[in-house]
Amino acid sequence: MFKHILVPVDGSSTSQVAVGKAIVLAKSFDSIVTVIYVIDPYPFTGVGTDFAYGQAEYLSAATAEANTAVQTAKDNFSAAGVTVNTSIVEAHTAWRGIVEAGDSLKADLIVMGSHGRSGLEKLVLGSVAQAVLSHTKLPVLVMRD
Repeated sequence: MFKHILVPVDGSSTSQVAVGKAIVLAKSFDSIVTVIYVIDPYPFTGVGTDFAYGQAEYLSAATAEANTAVQTAKDNFSAAGVTVNTSIVEAHTAWRGIVEAGDSLKADLIVMGSHGRSGLEKLVLGSVAQAVLSHTKLPVLVMRD
C-alpha cells in the first residue's frame, strides 16, 4: 500500500514518535523511507556585514542540527532493518520543503510529528503540520507526543 514513506524530522521528541510509527508502517508494507530535515537558508532579513556573519553562523548551526537529527532517525530505521534514504532540504518554509519533497520523491505517505500547539502560541509560531495538511495531496499521518 505504501511503497515510499516520507518522514520529516526536526530533532524533537514528536519527530521521534513519528520515526517510531514510520518504522512500524515501513516494516508492515516493506516500504522505502526517506527522512528529510528542512532548513530555511534565509531566515534573516537585513543587510550589511553583521547580517552576513549571522547568516553564516546560522547555516552552520542549522546544518549541524540537521545532520544530527537525520543521523539519529537513520540509525533507528537501520537498526529496525528498514531501507532508509536521507536528505537535508533547503526551502523558505518547512512545510513547503516537506510538500515539495513528497511530490518530487513520489512518496505515498508523509509521517510527521506535531508539537500540538494551540491558542496564541499556534497563531504566532504557526503549524508546520497544519500547513502540510493544507497544501499536499498525499495522505499525512500526524503523530503527537
